[in-house]
Amino acid sequence: MMISTRGRYALRVMVDLAEHDSGKYIPLKEIAGRQEISQKYLEGIMTSLSKANLVDGAHGKGGGYRLIRRPENYPVGEILRLTEGSLAPVSCLEEKADPCQKSAECRTLPMWEKLNTMINGFFDSVSVADLMNPDADGENIKN
Repeated sequence: MMISTRGRYALRVMVDLAEHDSGKYIPLKEIAGRQEISQKYLEGIMTSLSKANLVDGAHGKGGGYRLIRRPENYPVGEILRLTEGSLAPVSCLEEKADPCQKSAECRTLPMWEKLNTMINGFFDSVSVADLMNPDADGENIKN
C-alpha cells in the first residue's frame, strides 16, 4: 500500500484547518501557502472533502473552508479512504473486488485479511487532533 500525495495532502489540509480554526472560513490561498501545495491541486482535494461533508466551503468574499466537526472526530482512516479509495493491501480485499476463485484454498488470504484489519484499525484509531501536536517520538499516536 502506498498513500498518494492526494491522501497525504488531504491530511495536511485537515490538520491546517484544525490548527487555524477561528470559526471563520479560511481562504484556500492561505492554506496552499502555508502547506506549500499548489492551490489548483488543493481545489480538487477540497471539493472531495466538501462533497463528503468533512469540511464546509463558502465562495466569494470571506469564503474558504472550515471543519464541520471537532478535530478529534475525524479519523485519519475516513480521510484516507475518501482520497485513496481502498486501503486494502491486496486487490482481492478491495470493497468491490470480484470474488477470487482461489480464496477457499488460498493459504495467504488470512494473512492479508489480518493486515487489512490492522491497517484500517490503525488509521481509524488516529484522529486529526492526534496529528496536530505530534510528540517527537510519536507517543500521541496510538499503537
